[in-house]
Amino acid sequence: MHTTQSLSENQGKNTAVQDAIADFFAHFHIGSLLNRSGIRKVRGARPLDIITVLFSLPFQRTTQYWGIVRNQYLGFRKDAVYDVQKRSNFNWRTLLLSLAGAIIRVLDPLTSADREKVLILDDSPMERPRSKAVELLANVYDHCTKKYIRGFRLLCLTWSDGVSTAPIDFALLSSHDKKNRYQEASTAVDKRSCGYRRRTEAQTKSTELLESMVKRALRAGIHASYILLDSWFGFPSIITKLSAHRPVICMLKRMKNVYYTWRGEKINLASLYRRVKKRRGKARILASVLVTIAPDQMVKIVFVRDRRKKDWLALLSTDIDLADTEVVRIYGKRWDIEVFFKMSKQYLQLETGVQIRNFDGLIAHTTITLMRYLFLSYRQRCDSDDRTLGELFQARCDELRDITLLEALHRMLTLVADALRRTELASEQFIHNLIDEIMGSIIQKMNLLPESKSYPIAAK
Repeated sequence: MHTTQSLSENQGKNTAVQDAIADFFAHFHIGSLLNRSGIRKVRGARPLDIITVLFSLPFQRTTQYWGIVRNQYLGFRKDAVYDVQKRSNFNWRTLLLSLAGAIIRVLDPLTSADREKVLILDDSPMERPRSKAVELLANVYDHCTKKYIRGFRLLCLTWSDGVSTAPIDFALLSSHDKKNRYQEASTAVDKRSCGYRRRTEAQTKSTELLESMVKRALRAGIHASYILLDSWFGFPSIITKLSAHRPVICMLKRMKNVYYTWRGEKINLASLYRRVKKRRGKARILASVLVTIAPDQMVKIVFVRDRRKKDWLALLSTDIDLADTEVVRIYGKRWDIEVFFKMSKQYLQLETGVQIRNFDGLIAHTTITLMRYLFLSYRQRCDSDDRTLGELFQARCDELRDITLLEALHRMLTLVADALRRTELASEQFIHNLIDEIMGSIIQKMNLLPESKSYPIAAK
């Protein structure tokens, strides 16, 4: 009995999830976005049907192998799926950017104009420890463990308003050093295709891709006030390039060979901290100073207390008019991309969902994973933000604004008077005097009317 009930509950949950996914695909016209991205039917099943199934896999707690390869109840076979994933002329970047832009245009008006929207750039390792023959597989450096791992690095650009996070663009990076690559790129790929450009991009240094990713997002009409970077990208040359598009806020590393011009002298970050005047006491912000990182490029460096290590951290802002506390507060939004990486790996099968060897297949899988995160961000905002109710919410707000506090109290006490009348235990005069006394006392305490003024309740 318990097993039957559990199965029924699971079926109900799966149906609800499938309905939510179908609504998401219909609302944002995923079929049209696929067509505009050049992802069209070649043979077999429609790409929309295939991508819908691939999209749903983690929500059904299954993988591509068990959900598609070993599934005999689908309307298509595994070859049709692999055919869609391995196409080098399918523009997956356009698909992701178009969908992210559409969702951001829904989320953006829900956020106050005073709240900053930011673009966040960061990378994270994608491990493939058991793989050997995956195209462009390489030894890549993991900044967290400070070790080399077998796999790729996922360089990602996300948008955040502090409430919702939307992945916009990504680059799946191998190693630019041929010695670190286990496999080379396929030579059979057309050089005019999107797949060839992706393979060239994978062998490029990540620092050379940052500006192009930001420019694509801005051209797509995605609005942001700041660009946030981790300390791995906190080099003056990178900051100068990106600040031409939006103000940059980033963490700085204590590098001996990176210099900042202060009072006509070039010094590194550690020396600068020793020489600036610190604030007394246990202030969270220790000091701030204006320095130059390039000709006519003045920036602000804010030194913050690191309470975990009893040390200090340094934040850089190209907006020198921004208050020190605001620099710290806005940079705190960079944590959203860390949540995104964690969620994508642990729940959305970013690393474990597919065992394909083709590089185009990895790009397709990563794109679909990021689309899943967009779906979750959209649903989370719909479920927690009443403003997504649109006109219904506006009508409800207008109704609430039309009812003042006194009118609301008057309506409530009128209901009390009606209840007393139905009991037939109190006279009409008693009810009238009781309500009149209550309203009069409330009005008097609120200093809205003179003491002698009454607020009568009409007889039924």
